[in-house]
Amino acid sequence: MSLTVEKISAVTLRVSNMKASVQFYRDVLGMELLYGGETAGFSSLRAKHAESAILNLEEANTVTQWGRLIFYVADVDEVWRHLKERGFDPPQPQNASWGERYFHILDPDGHELSFACRLGQRHEHGELQRATPREGARSH
Repeated sequence: MSLTVEKISAVTLRVSNMKASVQFYRDVLGMELLYGGETAGFSSLRAKHAESAILNLEEANTVTQWGRLIFYVADVDEVWRHLKERGFDPPQPQNASWGERYFHILDPDGHELSFACRLGQRHEHGELQRATPREGARSH
């Protein structure tokens, strides 16, 4: 019998500032805080769907770079506008040859996040921007 992974249960990111990270994932991206919080050393959050993988945040002095965390959303352009309205400066969403519309942004610790949806769900490109509000912009 061959091994089969049934699902990804959780992804853990090391973060340098738990308060900023919890505020970003909870208040900006709308994830539900399941455990921990702004003053905890370890926190868990989940996307809208209860069966989605859990995102763990672990505070550490050293934050390492790694691949990318991809969030599927109903409307990529709406997420892009949502981030712009909150003072972030993500690159324009783009259509990919593999059938997705997406854009990338960096979270407060520099982890690359991708927001994507299948082409046809809702349908215009750039350099990665760290997820910190622009000077003078409203932030959460």
